[in-house]
Amino acid sequence: MSDSKPELSHRLGYAGGTINRFAERRDDAAFFDAERANPAALTFVFSGEIPILIQRSAPQPLFTPQEASALSEVRESLYLGRFNDIPIFSTLIDEDVGDSLKDRDEFLVQDLRSLATQHVASEEHLAALGLAKSLLSWHRRHRFCANCGTATDAIAGGWKRACPSCGTEHFPRVDPVAIMLITDGDRCLLGRQPRFAKGSYSCLAGFIEPGETLENAVRREVKEEAGITVGTVGYMATQPWPFPSSLMIGCRGEALTRDIAIDATELEDARWFSRDDLRMMLTRTHPQELVVPAPVAIAHHLIRTFAEEG
Repeated sequence: MSDSKPELSHRLGYAGGTINRFAERRDDAAFFDAERANPAALTFVFSGEIPILIQRSAPQPLFTPQEASALSEVRESLYLGRFNDIPIFSTLIDEDVGDSLKDRDEFLVQDLRSLATQHVASEEHLAALGLAKSLLSWHRRHRFCANCGTATDAIAGGWKRACPSCGTEHFPRVDPVAIMLITDGDRCLLGRQPRFAKGSYSCLAGFIEPGETLENAVRREVKEEAGITVGTVGYMATQPWPFPSSLMIGCRGEALTRDIAIDATELEDARWFSRDDLRMMLTRTHPQELVVPAPVAIAHHLIRTFAEEG
């Protein structure tokens, strides 16, 4: 059955990609050899955690394999899939190379958040860059077997690591995070942490713990951070968040209490905001210069959806 209304998740930053990952071919070594040998193959390049773009008619994040290897010794090369029938890889080079390229006009070395908020990368490229960053970050942090401690080998194009000693296979992980807009009639609860930009308020969020449902994670986090008891919880959307590799699960929750008691170790402030407040924060016209996160973040869309309901 077709759906004329696109999913909210698809409209979020790092989520709009259409790469065909060919998951069904991951045990086919000949397939990966053929993809690497394809003369049309391209790759993203990361210096540590930072992507590198090459100046063509505009900054572009895709390099030929030859252009990538000319920058530095390749530390890791992972297969992401195909985009527009072109094999796409992700290449890791030495961390210090990015710094040496910053003063060269033919390259742009910029962190992934800035590429998103400054609209340097297209939505398609941004989603693929997020995938590339998450996968490379996982490999950098999981080079040894958690079962026996032996150094592992990347296999299946980089979609798993295998231990040559005990045979254990390790697969890339994501960390589920509940992010929630808590409402009380025409108001919603937003908070801020000291690290936020001046005047910025956002939805509360927290990691889901072992043995916990998404709904109970929402209730626990809101009670811990703001002292508010939450009743009904509903799902809204998800967003891959490659910092380093989380899945933000957006929810709406109904407040059963209204008196805020913040946990000062988690929040600097928390307030109830009216829909009128939110509309001004979204358009950056609030008299107190209060704002919400940029559109690349799922929090922006949870807040906007609620503001526009009124």
